[in-house]
Amino acid sequence: MGLFRRLAVSAIVPAMITSTIPLPAMQGLAHAETEPQAGLDYARSMSKAFEQVAATTTPSVVNIKATKKAKANPNKPQMPRLPDPFFDFFGEDFMERHGGGGDAVPQEGLGTGVIISTEGHILTNNHVVGEADEVEVRVHNRTDAIRAEVVGTDPRSDLAVIKIKPSGINISPARMGDSDNLKIGEWVLAIGNPFNLDHTVTAGIVSAKGRSNLNQGQYEDFIQTDAAINPGNSGGPLVNLNGEVVGINTAIFSRSGGYMGIGFAIPSNMAKVVANSLIEKGKVIRGWLGVVIQPLTEELAKSFDYTGTEGALVGQVQAESPAAKAGLKQGDIILEFSGTKIKNVNHLRNLVAQTSPGNKIDIVFMRGGKRETLSVKIEELPAQGTEEPKSEQTETSIGITVDTLTPDLAQRLGSKRAKGVIITNVTPGSVAAAAMLSRGDIITSVNGQEVENSKEFRKLVTEEALKKGVRLLVESNGMERFAILRSRE
Repeated sequence: MGLFRRLAVSAIVPAMITSTIPLPAMQGLAHAETEPQAGLDYARSMSKAFEQVAATTTPSVVNIKATKKAKANPNKPQMPRLPDPFFDFFGEDFMERHGGGGDAVPQEGLGTGVIISTEGHILTNNHVVGEADEVEVRVHNRTDAIRAEVVGTDPRSDLAVIKIKPSGINISPARMGDSDNLKIGEWVLAIGNPFNLDHTVTAGIVSAKGRSNLNQGQYEDFIQTDAAINPGNSGGPLVNLNGEVVGINTAIFSRSGGYMGIGFAIPSNMAKVVANSLIEKGKVIRGWLGVVIQPLTEELAKSFDYTGTEGALVGQVQAESPAAKAGLKQGDIILEFSGTKIKNVNHLRNLVAQTSPGNKIDIVFMRGGKRETLSVKIEELPAQGTEEPKSEQTETSIGITVDTLTPDLAQRLGSKRAKGVIITNVTPGSVAAAAMLSRGDIITSVNGQEVENSKEFRKLVTEEALKKGVRLLVESNGMERFAILRSRE
């Protein structure tokens, strides 16, 4: 309506404007006429911002080719040599390139990295270079490949550091930003080499923060973005409008293998800690608390006289761990770690990992409906394979049969338990089956009361109790967790 009105006035009575249109209307007309120009100016300013960020950061981005040498298979029959004209046309390595001959074909992978030091250190993903025998890098404005050495890798975070010799090369380290300051909706740029197209720049926003359970590593706290990320972008920087690296592009959600609007980046604050540790020590030093933790459901929380689902439930305390020495117990709900309120299991796991071994911190927790505090001295996380495993959220229901645990059964299951009941069958399609309660799981207590045999179990797990919800302590593959058993209404 406003546009139509201006057109009508200017077309019909251009000579009478000064005498027939009141002053406020004149001011409105002038403002409206400047709106398109203001919009163009704003668009140009945004474009200039993107241009400046790209120009500043692109020289720090490198193309990575990782090669894994394949060993010859002595059991594979050798292909006969064909007449010379065949090789003259197709090349001497035709058979090797197409799977023939006795030698296996080397595997090559392409990715991206970002220079982070004047000494030539480059940050990238572990899945780009972690299993490579040779790594080559192409820097900005150069076509020749430069041999790089792997300084260190960290599968737990999917990060790695490689290094090139800076002599004779224009080294331009990127500026690392503070990912904690990122806001949802903030503009970001992803820079990398998708499909081997060097130094491609895409723009989008921060869609979400704190994403986890993507099975990309054991320590997940991903930034989600809709900036286009495709195969080959792995290890490249996610950059804010200040030209600072706020994330390392790592994964995409895709049903086709290509871009579908959802990409994930490792926060720069996590990447900086990992990179510095790899450069200085050759490995990542992480803190260790020594508990198996699981998410809180409303039912589990209620069974522990706790309201809400924020925090982390202690499913098991490992023997001789810092948690055990400090007095943490199974069933405690950790609410704060070193003054930081715990949002969920992943939040606590990352906070513990980032704590330097030897530091003494306070933990606030709920026990028996009461809020308590204790001090714990964090130790170094043991080697891969002996750290605290993840526990999955379980929602259980009736649909199981149990029998008394015997020493022979316990030994066969690798359990040190002397008392309890063993699940001998799980009804297909039941909530128990969907929640991964399995045959061979050992139930050791019901609502905090130890059970010695199946008779005691049936006595405690009554129809009336099932309507309210029964809390079980379950041992699976040597690890313990809590679960709620509730009948369907």
